[in-house]
Amino acid sequence: MPQPQKKRRRKKVAEPVVYDIAPVEQKTTTFKGRLGYACLNTILRAQKPEPVFCSRTCRLETIRKNDLQFAKDLGLQNCRDLLKIIEWNEVNKIRFFRLSSEMFPFASHGKHGYSLEYAAAELKAAGDLAKSYGHRLTTHPGQFTQLASPKEDVVTASVRELEYHCQMMHYMGLDKDSVIIIHMGGVYGDKPGTLDRFRDTFRTRLTDDMRARIVLENDEMCYNADELLPVCDELGIPLVFDYHHNWIYPSVKPLPELLPLISATWERRGIRQKQHLSSPRPGAETVMEKRAHADRCDALPDELPVDMDLMIEAKDKEQAVLHLYRMYNLEPVVHANLRPEKPPKPFVRSKARIAADAAAAADGEDPGLDADLGTVDARPAVEPDATEVAITVSTPIERKKHRGHGKMKARAAMQEESLDPVVGAAEDEDPEVLDAAVRGE
Repeated sequence: MPQPQKKRRRKKVAEPVVYDIAPVEQKTTTFKGRLGYACLNTILRAQKPEPVFCSRTCRLETIRKNDLQFAKDLGLQNCRDLLKIIEWNEVNKIRFFRLSSEMFPFASHGKHGYSLEYAAAELKAAGDLAKSYGHRLTTHPGQFTQLASPKEDVVTASVRELEYHCQMMHYMGLDKDSVIIIHMGGVYGDKPGTLDRFRDTFRTRLTDDMRARIVLENDEMCYNADELLPVCDELGIPLVFDYHHNWIYPSVKPLPELLPLISATWERRGIRQKQHLSSPRPGAETVMEKRAHADRCDALPDELPVDMDLMIEAKDKEQAVLHLYRMYNLEPVVHANLRPEKPPKPFVRSKARIAADAAAAADGEDPGLDADLGTVDARPAVEPDATEVAITVSTPIERKKHRGHGKMKARAAMQEESLDPVVGAAEDEDPEVLDAAVRGE
């Protein structure tokens, strides 16, 4: 007797999502340069079944169990996905992009580090593609890269980190416009002494390739543009001007006087100037809250130079660039690639958080967690910034609720024990951005 045939379920055909894209206010600008974004493309990251991103990583314990090749294979996959991001950027007229520092997990590690020669072909393919389209690629090592630290092991690890970034650019065949952005770092209780240590490290510990690519950025807590300009002029280092940081910790010189001096640091080196732009999250009140980046920027600065490259450091990544394209009619946009802007999240203000913010602001030190660069960087065994934010929490509930304030101490402890966190999301993948992207928001 023939067996009855089983009924086959029809595969559900996923309906295309139609987004309601609100109109934007039309504005004008004299700016004719390129806009870029950092490291993560939210549309490609949320792509199914195969997400596209360049920061796959692992734990050190995974390397011990599966050998180093496991991490190196992740690097190859990250590198191959970079080609897809470059292609997407070209289609969408975005020709300025920051490479993820997490491309090759633990490549700069003191014990498990490795050469990138094994990925030379993949890196060359990505570099050739970017150059064929005229794209500019840059990097921004994590905030734990501290060339002026008073601790020798921190400086050593920082130099290894710079060597790793230089290797990426070397094998990609990138020219001098592909710079490596770093911060001066902490004050360590002695700003002049810290600047002197930086001068000495720059002159005596770095290779010619490192010195040729390093540029300094003003920060929002420790070093404004006024304080960095003399060092940049003395050592021939271009200065990256960050408008958001300058709003929080402003230079004495007004922008019409300051910006030409900054432009001169680039012109002397024959490198195309770049600047950074972000906006504070709506509702920010304290200094620490003002550091947090908004999802998008609603305006270009009036003082913006006419022709240079502007990195948009916003949570919505490529969407923030497309938002400005529409607002200023800078480039045509592909409507299918637009996503609606999410309503801003309110700040959670507890007594412990307020006390921590007040302590950090009073110290005038950078607590070491950059609002846009994200969580911690698992590769280099480098210390957090010079000071730690000390807070007192009295109950287990408060300690659990505010555990984030102990990230810096936890990071240092994990490095000592080699129990580093998984960083599928570092400077390129803010957890909030990633969660929203995966949900398709």
